[in-house]
Amino acid sequence: MYSGTTFRKDSGRIVGVHQKIDRAARRHLKHVMRHGAFFPGIKDILHFEGMNGPDGIKRKSPSKDEPWHYINPRKPEDKALVRLIQDHSHNLTVALKEKNEVRASFEAAWMAHAIVDGLTPAHHYPLNDKIEELWGKPHHERTTIKDKNIIRGSSRRDTLAKNWEYWGKGGVFTAHIMFEWGVASAISPLKFEKIGLTDHVVSRARKQTLEELFLEAVHDIAELKMYEEFGEDGWTRHLVNLTKKTLIPRIIRTVCLAWLFALEAAEEKA
Repeated sequence: MYSGTTFRKDSGRIVGVHQKIDRAARRHLKHVMRHGAFFPGIKDILHFEGMNGPDGIKRKSPSKDEPWHYINPRKPEDKALVRLIQDHSHNLTVALKEKNEVRASFEAAWMAHAIVDGLTPAHHYPLNDKIEELWGKPHHERTTIKDKNIIRGSSRRDTLAKNWEYWGKGGVFTAHIMFEWGVASAISPLKFEKIGLTDHVVSRARKQTLEELFLEAVHDIAELKMYEEFGEDGWTRHLVNLTKKTLIPRIIRTVCLAWLFALEAAEEKA
């Protein structure tokens, strides 16, 4: 999801989707966490978004320690993102137990970013497979900004064709960007005061592991086939309504519950 340009620290504060979701999740967390429990405030969490978030790493050091926030719902063995989220959750639990506000803010923000991306329909596209097809190597082997942005084909014509397929109108990454911009536009005036975080939902979630919570949301969202519909028809009224009423509330709810899991685990270990 869009989180700003990553060129300045305040970019994305108004239209950033990650920032909007974090704000809503933190507001709702207040209503389900124990009164007086320690959890960083939204200002501290948002410090680690945008330029200081996972997207900022992509600009500063291509493919070096760069988080890969894609998951293929059709491949049960695709668990790399799940493990990344679990690592952030473990670190967040430790930081909360120690009342380390800076570390807790970082882990809360980066875990939320990974969850949001993993639940975004555009991130269910098998991008790594496409990169290997066009670049002839896995995404993590594109180690320079130039290599990430220019595909070298077997000939000048092949180079132009491959770059157009990826960057051109209707291309792989262009479609990704346009989908996420559509989400940002659709939800820009909304605050998401209601996300379906009922007592029953919270009680049921407490019986799940973080992996189960996340993967259930991944598959439920994948079944909506939003990215497939976007690929065929562009942004439609149906997609806008799904985004407002189903997609974003589910993502906010999942982030909020993931934070709650870490908080309650920290309190158990205290």
